[in-house]
Amino acid sequence: MAEVSARKRIWGWFFFDFASQPYNTLLLTFVFPPYLKEVLGDGSAAQSAWGFGIGMAGLVIAFLAPVLGAMADTSGNRLLWIRLFSGLYFVGAFGLWWAAPDNFNLWLTLLCFAIGLIGMEFATIFTNSMLPDLGTRNEIGRISGNGWAFGYLGGLLSLVVMLLLFAENGVTGKTLIGIDPILGLDAAQREGTRFVGPLTALWFLIFMVPFFAYVRDPKPSKPPPGAAVRALAGLIGTLKALPRSPSLFAYLSSSMFYRDALNGMYVFGGIYAAGVLGWSVVDTGIFGILAIITGVIFSWLGGHADSGFGPKPVIVTCVIILTLVAVSVVFVSRDSVFGIAVGPTSSLPDIVFYIIGATIGAAGGALQAASRTMMVRQANPTRMTEAFGLYALAGKATSFLAPISIGFVTYLTGSQQLGVTPLIVLFLIGLILLVWVKPDPNRAETWSDMPLPSS
Repeated sequence: MAEVSARKRIWGWFFFDFASQPYNTLLLTFVFPPYLKEVLGDGSAAQSAWGFGIGMAGLVIAFLAPVLGAMADTSGNRLLWIRLFSGLYFVGAFGLWWAAPDNFNLWLTLLCFAIGLIGMEFATIFTNSMLPDLGTRNEIGRISGNGWAFGYLGGLLSLVVMLLLFAENGVTGKTLIGIDPILGLDAAQREGTRFVGPLTALWFLIFMVPFFAYVRDPKPSKPPPGAAVRALAGLIGTLKALPRSPSLFAYLSSSMFYRDALNGMYVFGGIYAAGVLGWSVVDTGIFGILAIITGVIFSWLGGHADSGFGPKPVIVTCVIILTLVAVSVVFVSRDSVFGIAVGPTSSLPDIVFYIIGATIGAAGGALQAASRTMMVRQANPTRMTEAFGLYALAGKATSFLAPISIGFVTYLTGSQQLGVTPLIVLFLIGLILLVWVKPDPNRAETWSDMPLPSS
């Protein structure tokens, strides 16, 4: 087989973000949650169900992520794992087509969503662990930021396609440009909106082709005898040793809280706007386009800031901004904005929420790209997949906390606004823990300026 150039390998790696981002954009945030609210008819009930369902999937991911990462580091063949979990992504996403309004099964719908979400998260562990193979320590910040920006672009394009050609307004039955859903889809049965599942699955299938064509795994494809046992033993040893690596321990703990809070914003942004402001799927989609555009721009800018100043200043700045955003969200409703009463026809709540969405997209994009780079700097370069398994564990160990606490507070108060207040606490805990994180604790003369292992 012909040798694949470094540039092609980097672009192939970018395409995983481009292919997988629609699961976050279309299914997790901007299209499917508002549809769920419309079907269930009550914003608080939908927010509670959504929170509990995603929280349960998060528990599965938290339990298995570090184990799979450790096994991959020992046995190699990360591409095989990525293919396996890509299959779960496809099946879970496609299954949402059957969430028909006249025969809606909430448990089956949440199960399909969870299968796809688990597939996406596990595949992401293995692709993230390939980041150090793509450049030197001074280059990976830019590579990570560019990859995240390219992923946001995939989410943006898929959202535009969905809104223009498929997602119908629940009242008029027309898409954003005033046409019936294409392909003969029945607007009365919400087939245009339900096509978000198959579209997400097919998008992933098509755009993963460059990834598998150009990405190579430098690790051995055949596991040595006893690899699984050694992997689990190594994982246990790593977990026991974490307190002796205070910077890594603090970073995993910090990211556990602030990434959970950010995911909470993404997961509940669409369903919050639908319930509190009365937005339709199309309205929420426009909100998503704005957020994604700022995400593309600031992921790219954040990547360059990361390369220039390191990931920690980028992370701290973004967490502060997102904490302020979390506070602001509570004070925006159809009746008032930051305590100022507005009329029922006022557009001010919509305008403010659009600004909030743009800010979440900008800070969230830069934060996630810089967080990925920071994990590379904190981790042992010889156990990178295990490290990203722990990173996934940190992202999922409390991933049930934001959705379940939001679901619980929403259920107790009957208010979607008060229901999102746990996000403020999670961001603040993450910000405080960053105090103990060193920018580059593993930097040493033996390998500090050397290229990391390349494929």
